[in-house]
Amino acid sequence: MAKRATTAKKIYLKPISPTKLVDGNGTEYYCPKDTQSKERVARAFKEGDRAVKMMDKDGILTMGTVDMKYFNESDNWYKGSPWEQLDSLKVKQAPDGVTLPSEQVELMEFIQTSEKLKPTKLFMGGTKWKFLVRSAIRGKNVMMTGPAGCGKTMAAQTLSNSLSRPNFYFNLGATQDPRATLIGNTHFNKEDGTFFSEALFVKAIQTPDAVILLDELSRAHPEAHNILMTVLDEGQRYLRLDEADGSPTIKVAKGVTFVATANIGNEYTATRVMDRALLDRFIIVEMDTLSQEEEIELLTMLFPLVDKVQIESVAAIVADTRKELNSEMPRLSTHVSTRSSVEMVSLIYDGFTLAEASEVTIYPLFDNTGGIDSERTFIKQIVQKYIPQDNGNEDLFNTEDVETI
Repeated sequence: MAKRATTAKKIYLKPISPTKLVDGNGTEYYCPKDTQSKERVARAFKEGDRAVKMMDKDGILTMGTVDMKYFNESDNWYKGSPWEQLDSLKVKQAPDGVTLPSEQVELMEFIQTSEKLKPTKLFMGGTKWKFLVRSAIRGKNVMMTGPAGCGKTMAAQTLSNSLSRPNFYFNLGATQDPRATLIGNTHFNKEDGTFFSEALFVKAIQTPDAVILLDELSRAHPEAHNILMTVLDEGQRYLRLDEADGSPTIKVAKGVTFVATANIGNEYTATRVMDRALLDRFIIVEMDTLSQEEEIELLTMLFPLVDKVQIESVAAIVADTRKELNSEMPRLSTHVSTRSSVEMVSLIYDGFTLAEASEVTIYPLFDNTGGIDSERTFIKQIVQKYIPQDNGNEDLFNTEDVETI
């Protein structure tokens, strides 16, 4: 006989908006974040005669709608043992005798419900996403850190789109002339003589509430760091156009948020050490690498027609490289990024075998020096575990590719 779930903890709540509920004591709660709960609360609020029943079933918060009489006919505030899942939904109240401004209340509510703005393809924890949204609303400078291909740029671009704000993109890692990119250029022609042309960055910082993405800041020329010092400083927030007539000072507009991305670590040889004074101008949001299960979920979402076994094999290869890199004596100097795994599955979708996709996508990432002891040989051994024996006659350990000692 199946074990019955226990429901010792329960409470009836009244919907007071499509996303909020209240108990009989006036304590307000946010609606749970899953789609089904949101739809139920919104429908109950619209109908006006339905209450919401919250229950704890063996440690899992569940809910349903019932007749409003269940709310009206009892005290309806929870007085039992600690109920963490319910407490996490509680709307934080101001201290007694303190009334928060309506703008602050609206901001808090927006932040608490902002996870619905996060697209399903962005695998980022709810707390970090709320922190990112809050930082943008408050006009903070944010630096997204994490390994290459983990979604830093995607998160930054998603932020501006989710908030429906003007956005500007500058790839500082690919900029050879930071003054031209951030300040502008002096030109000459016969008709006008010498004249100054402002960079797009000057327009960007004068756009109220803009989200300005500074991609690959860790690869930027040191002069770019110097130019940005006053722009990013909370007490200054200006850019001097020292090549223009009169060297005017351009103030950063209200609400502008700068979001930078940076690869930090010894494996990123083209990156530059950033000055501590520059780093202190940012709050840090660290992007996590995906777990094997999350990698499978993302790849399946992007390529639903690719065989699941193939997707699981790609995710397993990625997971093995990350596990090896984090071991005490790693035999690899880097891992396979999510960007690379997406490219591998896209090749499989286009008819490549797993062996072929690995050969052109991930083998070049690993050094071939050292013969049979090389990183290239080791990554081939990892891939070989996930290739069916009847998947072709190609020898992954082609001795022509391996240097002899």
